[in-house]
Parts: sequence; structure tokens; C-alpha cells
Amino acid sequence: MFTKMKNIDTAFRYVRGFTMLVIAGCIIISCYAVYKSFQTVSLMQDKVYILANGKALEAYASERKDNIAVEARDHVKTFHKFFFTLDPDDKVIKTNITKALYLADDSAKRIYDDLKENNFYSGIISGNISQSIQIDSISIDIREYPYRFRCYARQNIIRTTSILKRNLLTEGALRNVSRSDNNPHGFLIERFNTIENKDLSAETRK
Repeated sequence: MFTKMKNIDTAFRYVRGFTMLVIAGCIIISCYAVYKSFQTVSLMQDKVYILANGKALEAYASERKDNIAVEARDHVKTFHKFFFTLDPDDKVIKTNITKALYLADDSAKRIYDDLKENNFYSGIISGNISQSIQIDSISIDIREYPYRFRCYARQNIIRTTSILKRNLLTEGALRNVSRSDNNPHGFLIERFNTIENKDLSAETRK
């Protein structure tokens, strides 16, 4: 009688232990499944689909700190393209300068006002001059805020009878502002200054 009771008690303990083990396993598997589900949802939220030329392209969202140097260089490049690309057309000049001034503070506006007062843009139009810029490199120091930059570039100034090549070295600082359609990178150029802008070569047009 006592032996049977002992065997029943032992079997009960085994069954109870096995049941607890199964329950613990189910809890662990459930927690892991929930964790992986949240992880998958988080990864999916980081995906961005861009429609370009009728095709859906997949991109990944990232923190701003991961792309500061890249976005800063592109901001500086975009500003220089707009500010220094000129054609003998008043509407084109105003359009480009307006776009550039959205990307910089009044330090760039003062340079524009000085050039305008000295009839620089009028000379571009009356002389049928085109000016383009080629960016060689842009260095960004992101160790301190606001971020300092230097831009190394070359200018091609095409006149009726000649083509003049000039070097261009500028510097300034970048501070964070809100992103907008006019300023997609969310930076503003401050203390913009031209360090060097001298002739490199000139050739006669045939």
C-alpha cells in the first residue's frame, strides 16, 4: 500500500516537473516570438520606398548623426552650384541666387548685394558671359558644432572670345535648422567667406 502511494507520489512529481518545464519552454518561445516580431516591425519601419521613373526603390532610414558629413558636403555643394552657376539671363540668375540664399545666412546675402551693387550681374548679362563651377573637394570638421567647412573648386568663365579658368576656395560654418522643401538637408551656412579666387589660365575661343 505504502509502495503504491510512493510510486504515485513520484509519478506526480515527474508529471508536475515535466509540465512546469513545458510551460517554461512555452513562455520562453512566446517571449522570443514577441521580441522577433517587434524587431521585424522596427526594421520594416526603417524601410522607405522611393518611386523613381516608375520604379519602386527600397531605401533605409537612418539617424541624422550617421549621415552628418555626407549631408553637410551635399549642402555645401548645392549652395555653391546655385550661387556660382550663372548665365546671361536675369531670370536664371535670380532663380539660382534665390535657391542659394535659402541655404545660407546674411553673410552670403551681403556678398550677393555687393556684387549686385558693383553691377557684376549686369555685366554677366550684357557681356553674354556664362559661369560654371566644378567642385574638387569639400572638407567638413564635425568634431565641433557649428561644423566648419572648406570648399575647393574651379570656375569656368565663358566669354564671347575667351574661356577663363579660376580657382575658388571658400569657407564657412554649418548649423542645424529645420528641414524644408527649400532646405532639404536642414543646414544653414554661416560666416561664408571667399579665401581665394584667382586666375589659373585663359584660352582664346576659336
